[in-house]
Amino acid sequence: MLDAMTAPEQVLTARFQSAFARAFGEEFAGADPIIRPSQFADFQCNAAMGLAKRLGQSPRQVAAQILEAVDLDGIAEPMEVSGPGFLNIKLTANWIESAANELAADALLGVAKEEPLTVPIDYSAPNVAKEMHVGHLRTTVVGDALARTLEHLGHNVIRQNHIGDWGTPFGMLIEHLLEFGTDSEAADLLRTNPNEFYQAARAKFDASEDFADRARARVVLLQGGDAETLELWGRIRDLSKDYFRRIYALLNVTLTDDDLAGESTYNEALPKVCSDLEAAGLARESDGALCTFPEGFKGRDDKPLPLIVRKSGGGYGYATTDLAAVRYRVSELHANRIIYVIGAPQEIHLAMVFATARDAGWLPAEVEPVHVKIGNVLGEDGKILRTRSGAPLRLMSLLQEAVAHARRVVDELRPDLSEEERDAVAQDVGIGAVKYADLSTSHDAEYVFDLERMLALQGNTAPYLQYAVARIRSILRKADAAGIAAPADAQIRLSNDAERALALQLLQFGPTVAQVGQLLEPHRLCAYLFQTAQAFTAFYEASPIMKEADESVRASRLALARLTERVLVQGLALLGVNAPQQM
Repeated sequence: MLDAMTAPEQVLTARFQSAFARAFGEEFAGADPIIRPSQFADFQCNAAMGLAKRLGQSPRQVAAQILEAVDLDGIAEPMEVSGPGFLNIKLTANWIESAANELAADALLGVAKEEPLTVPIDYSAPNVAKEMHVGHLRTTVVGDALARTLEHLGHNVIRQNHIGDWGTPFGMLIEHLLEFGTDSEAADLLRTNPNEFYQAARAKFDASEDFADRARARVVLLQGGDAETLELWGRIRDLSKDYFRRIYALLNVTLTDDDLAGESTYNEALPKVCSDLEAAGLARESDGALCTFPEGFKGRDDKPLPLIVRKSGGGYGYATTDLAAVRYRVSELHANRIIYVIGAPQEIHLAMVFATARDAGWLPAEVEPVHVKIGNVLGEDGKILRTRSGAPLRLMSLLQEAVAHARRVVDELRPDLSEEERDAVAQDVGIGAVKYADLSTSHDAEYVFDLERMLALQGNTAPYLQYAVARIRSILRKADAAGIAAPADAQIRLSNDAERALALQLLQFGPTVAQVGQLLEPHRLCAYLFQTAQAFTAFYEASPIMKEADESVRASRLALARLTERVLVQGLALLGVNAPQQM
């Protein structure tokens, strides 16, 4: 027998594929039955259309043969052919109850562990000595949600925070640091306001030829491996790491210092990248620069588009570092799949890097590189979100504003909570609202940053889901206080359509998480959680819990509420969103 805890689509798919083999021969056993949720029943099998062409019969004839061969005894009510050849499927209450109870007993809530892959994920990628701005929000939040989800599915996720920690700007940054000292207030700006430190260094570079000469000389020392210069460079990097930690802690993301894999990581490998490409006949000089010309990429003049791997002056650019990173992630990290959570404008650049790495043999056919394209965050004017002066909006300021806004809402709605409790709730709600608004939008689409909408208690928002969890927890606490809490092994028994709909919705959690891991689209989990919260609201309105006199019915409803709370909390956790105990 099939595992009753398996999601309905998976059970039905297996049964229908067995029916195809019996009705049409073993070569049809792998055909997709196209099981979809339906407005006419719980699910619908739409396979007859496609199979009809292969069999040379009408869809209704094929559907009738499927109906004759399929065995859904104990799973679904008797079916009939409808329309041009659809099979509407209504699951039995007993099957749904059994599956829901097995789901409740499963610590993983129906999430099946997958064959483990090694998956480096390149995300966040701020620059040393520069403040993270709103443009870093989505790469950080989406990347972290994907890392959490893939780990939950059983994969070996290797976080790769490809920070900008090398290059010519460090000459002026080191000289600026030397003028004030590594323990000065100016140096401390790297922890609190990196932009101010960077802009001060830049202003000196532009105003003083002597300073500019010293900065250029310092770059040569840095690239040459001078010990004192490297020590100063490391000091700047360490101070910036303190700043990164503050942002990541505020955002509740899982990146740590151990995940830093910046540009400097690959510095020594860059000459070999170029020499190996030349030796393989893949790179040649063009206008003084060393370039590859991967097939299929052309410019506006219809000429081959170059990927510059060594500049005319002898320096290296992003392409060289990215090629070295691909090589490292395959050869040293043993990647099966490499995920790049990077802005959509980098699509052509990354595609050319992947093509060059394929041509060089550094990216084998069995290793899949994926660019998770990140769209822009917009202001109310429809343009990229910036400050009034036109500067990129500081991420720290944006997050602090979100928490402050949430605190005002919490103060208004829950004045009965202590200061500490309101602080904690505001933190979870404010940060959760920003992250969820980002994650609930398709990652390659733009969205407008609107705190009022993000913090609304209605609609597809984090506060709506967090409130749903808080309400369920309140119900469970009241039941416990009244001495009517359901035992841990209380059985779910469905007594109305709202309970049935909620149980069916909960059974979709595992497949939804698997789909997010496969398609790398967190917004699908957000949509699922929102639908689950809505289903709970309908259930709560139709199925009184505390006022229910029948002890077994009350216990069943409490068990269904408890299962809903677990699914919502686990789903939010995969997105990196906390669920407060009360709101």
